[in-house]
Amino acid sequence: MNIKELKEKITDYANMIAEQEGMEVFNVDIYPGRKGLILRIFIDKEGGVTIKDCENFSRAIEAILDVEDPIKSSYTLEVSSPGVDRPLKDKKDFLKNIGREVKITTKEKIADNTFFIGKIVDAGDDWVRIEIQETKTKGIKKKVKKELLFIPFNKIIKAQVYLG
Repeated sequence: MNIKELKEKITDYANMIAEQEGMEVFNVDIYPGRKGLILRIFIDKEGGVTIKDCENFSRAIEAILDVEDPIKSSYTLEVSSPGVDRPLKDKKDFLKNIGREVKITTKEKIADNTFFIGKIVDAGDDWVRIEIQETKTKGIKKKVKKELLFIPFNKIIKAQVYLG
């Protein structure tokens, strides 16, 4: 079984456990380490993930991996939260963060820029709309200009919550 097939199988097991526990699997990574494979599973849930959640999830996935035995070599299992600065990948991620500020880097210019910091207003199946602010100073007066910007997901290289 190659790494891609192994990742799919483990993702299926992880999704099954996550559904039972009221969580979601954010990401599954598998890569070679010094002493075998490293299997890293990121989980999330409404209100955040606790250490206890990670421990329980780890025990549950270990039990399945021991019985099904999809990994024929030694491996290290790590279960974690994706963290506050997690990448935003799809509509669901953006919708969960409406009202929060994000940093977005695009692969081509949109409104003469490839880097944006703005507040998420809404998101569709293949786009996010953010509100950006531009502050201009003339003498002692400051002028704030707000602009709504649509960014297609296929133009985004990286997006994450801005912790400023």
